[in-house]
Amino acid sequence: MPPTAEQLAGQEEQREKKSVALTSLLAALLLVSLKTLVGLSTHSLGVLSEAAHSGLDLIAAAITYLSVRVSGKPADADHQYGHGKIESFSAFLETGLLLVTCAWIVWEAARRLFFKEVHVEPTIWAFGVMAISMVIDHFRSRALDRVARKYDSQALEADALHFRTDVWSSSVVILGLIGVVLADRFGWPGLHRADPLAALVVAGIVVWISARLGKRTVDVLLDTAPAGARAEVERAVAGVDGVLSVDRVRTRRAGNRTFVDLTIAVPRTVPFERVHDVSDRVEQAVRGILPGADVMVHMEPRPPADENLFDQVRAIAQRHNLLVHELSAHQVRDRAGERGRLILDLDVEVDERLTLREAHALADQVEKEIYRELPQVTQINTHIETLERDIPPAANLDDLARALEAHLGDAPYQFPELLDVHQVEVHEVQGKVMASCHATLDGSLPIGRVHDLTQALEARTLRHFPQLFRLAIHTEPPEGG
Repeated sequence: MPPTAEQLAGQEEQREKKSVALTSLLAALLLVSLKTLVGLSTHSLGVLSEAAHSGLDLIAAAITYLSVRVSGKPADADHQYGHGKIESFSAFLETGLLLVTCAWIVWEAARRLFFKEVHVEPTIWAFGVMAISMVIDHFRSRALDRVARKYDSQALEADALHFRTDVWSSSVVILGLIGVVLADRFGWPGLHRADPLAALVVAGIVVWISARLGKRTVDVLLDTAPAGARAEVERAVAGVDGVLSVDRVRTRRAGNRTFVDLTIAVPRTVPFERVHDVSDRVEQAVRGILPGADVMVHMEPRPPADENLFDQVRAIAQRHNLLVHELSAHQVRDRAGERGRLILDLDVEVDERLTLREAHALADQVEKEIYRELPQVTQINTHIETLERDIPPAANLDDLARALEAHLGDAPYQFPELLDVHQVEVHEVQGKVMASCHATLDGSLPIGRVHDLTQALEARTLRHFPQLFRLAIHTEPPEGG
C-alpha cells in the first residue's frame, strides 16, 4: 500500500530535521577542535571559554540530533501522545550544559582578574578562528532556524537561538583580544584585563539565553498552556453556531504538536448528526488559532436559555429514547377568565413488539418527568403509536386514485389559496388504504396557514372517502415562487 500524503509529509519533515541537525553536529565538532588548539596556544581565556562553550555545543548538537530522530516516531501504546517531548527534554539538558559552562567561565575569569595573571598571546590564528566561528555559527543558526520555524521544532529552535548568541559572544571575545593587543602596543596595562572581562560578558550572554530557553522547556515539560492560547480558543469556539458555552479548555505541547481538550455545551434537543457537525466546526476554529492542533471535543447537553415548552418535552422523551410528534398545548381558562389548566397532547412512538402494559409504562415514565420538570402542565393526553421499522409491500388502487384526483381537482374552488393538486396516488398497505398528493400553494403564505389548509383539505377528503386510512399532503410553492 503506497504511503499517504500525510506520511510522505512526515518523512520529508524528518529528513530535513535530521539533515540540519547532523550538519550542526559536524560544525560543532570542527569549531571545538579549532578553538581548543588556538586557545591553548595563545593562553586566551576568552578563546578557551569559547572552546568550552563549543564543546558543550557539540554535546548539545549530538543530543539535538538524537532527540530529532526519536521525536519523529509515531505514537504507540506506551507513548500515546507521541515522542515529541523528547525535543523539550533535550533542550532542557542543553540549558543545564550551558549553565555549567557559565559557572566554569565565571570561576576562571575571577581567578585571572584577582588571583592569577596569565599572559595572553593574541595571534592571527586566534582572530582567524573566532572569525571562522562567527561565519559558521551565522549560517548554521539560519539553517536551523529555517527548519525549526517550518516544522515548529523546539529542539532545533533552541540550537538556532544558541548559535545566534555564539556569533555575538565570539565578537565579544575578539574585542577582548583587541584590548590585549592595544595594551601590549601602547602600554595600557588596564586593557590586559579585557580578555577575562570579555569571558564574563560571554558568560552573561549565555546565562541570559539559558534562562529564556530553560523557562520555555520547563513550561513545555510541565504542560504549561501557551500564553494567551486559552483565551483565544475560548473566544473562537464560543462564536461557533450551536455552542451554548465553553466550559473547559486545556492545552499542552508535545514537540511540535499542540493538544487541546475542550468541553462545550450544546442544545440538548439537537440531533446527533448536528452535534457532530458542531464538533467539526469547533475543531476547525481551534486549528485556525493553533495550526495542526490535535483537538478533542467533549459535548455536554444543556437546555438553552430560550428553550420553549415543546423543546423541553422533546428533550424528556429523547432521554427515554422515544420519539414524539403531533405535539400541542392549550391553555384552558377558568370561569373568571384567568389562565387555568395547561393541557398537553402528544403522540409517542413505541416498538410495535411491546404489549400495551409495557408501552403504557414507557409513556407513564415520560408523563411523570414532564409533570416534575414542567409544573405548569396540569394534564397530559398521550397517544401511543407504533414505531415503523419494516417496509411492507403495497398494491396500487388506480380506480380509487382517479376518483380521488377528480375530487381534489375541485378543491381550489373551496380553498382559493390552493393553486393546484397533482400527483395523486393510492395504495393498499397491510389492509389499510393510504393516499398521497402534492399541493401547490402561494410561497409567501405563513407555514401555520399552510398547515391549517392541509388539515381542512384532509378532513374534507376523508369525509368523502371514508375508506381512506390516511391522506398525506405534500405542500410546495409554484416553480420560481
